[in-house]
Amino acid sequence: MPEHGGNLRDAKRLYGRDDWIDLSAGLNPAWYPAPALAGNAWHRLPEPDPALVDAACAYYGAPHMLAVAGTQAAIQALPRLRAPSRIVIAAPSYAEHAHHWALHGHTARQVAYAELGAAVDSCDVLVVCNPNNPTGATVPRAQLLDWAGVLARRGGWLVVDEAFADTDGTHSVADCGDRPGIIVLRSVGKFFGLAGVRLGFVAAQPDLLAALDELLGPWQVSGPAQQVGKAALLDRAWQQATRDALRHSGQRLHALLASHGIDAAGTALFQWWPEARPEQLHDHMARRGIWVRLFRTGPRGIRLGLPPDEAAWSRLAAALNEWTRESK
Repeated sequence: MPEHGGNLRDAKRLYGRDDWIDLSAGLNPAWYPAPALAGNAWHRLPEPDPALVDAACAYYGAPHMLAVAGTQAAIQALPRLRAPSRIVIAAPSYAEHAHHWALHGHTARQVAYAELGAAVDSCDVLVVCNPNNPTGATVPRAQLLDWAGVLARRGGWLVVDEAFADTDGTHSVADCGDRPGIIVLRSVGKFFGLAGVRLGFVAAQPDLLAALDELLGPWQVSGPAQQVGKAALLDRAWQQATRDALRHSGQRLHALLASHGIDAAGTALFQWWPEARPEQLHDHMARRGIWVRLFRTGPRGIRLGLPPDEAAWSRLAAALNEWTRESK
């Protein structure tokens, strides 16, 4: 199983402490305030709520969507809906994509973002995180749609993971999910900070969504998750205020890192940079109760999410100051 952020139990096991600041998962630290649940939320079987899908289609601008138990469920299932195929995954990328395409008889290879255009003609499925996790790199919308057309003409797919697209949807192709071969994954875990509810959505043509739904089986999304997710997707005032706040915090994190000579890139939710000594920096932060995401390979680097409050910002700044002094 690939390694992921958010693994605070590992942090506590390795370093002790109870005062952790978890910056390892790139989630909005000011999560959506879940409303009170209906009294029968825990009792009824969670039959799909059409109003949840309607809210998702309106929020993401997609013509058709399927609610799933986090986009991880779709990532694991999509490779099972195709005969063995040639798969290209943009690299670096969310590790679960390559992991699962390689498990089901497909020939999967990872290709750098700059080389994707040359790889389209030699694959049946192209998988792109846009914005990329962990680097924040983006592929322009027009380019994605061009690739999708090339792939669709021979029965191929373009799979676009837009888990971090909520703060800037400029290059989103979710509204094009009714076109042949386009599959878009969206998550409420990142922008809404609701990773624990395990709720995501897939935009694609109805026949593909039906096949995915059949494969995943009944009662995919819990009743409480459906209620909380619908409230979050409909709350336009919260969404706009949160986008503004996250953009400001993202700029603040970028500026803080730059003040320490770190040339980082990313999104409003995280910053990433190639680090010459990533293991040492990861350990340095952990010994100060700050859990960051370590990337040991392809390429080696560090990713930081947003501190949750001013005390956490101060601790991060102090830890970076000490790292800078010790590195001289």
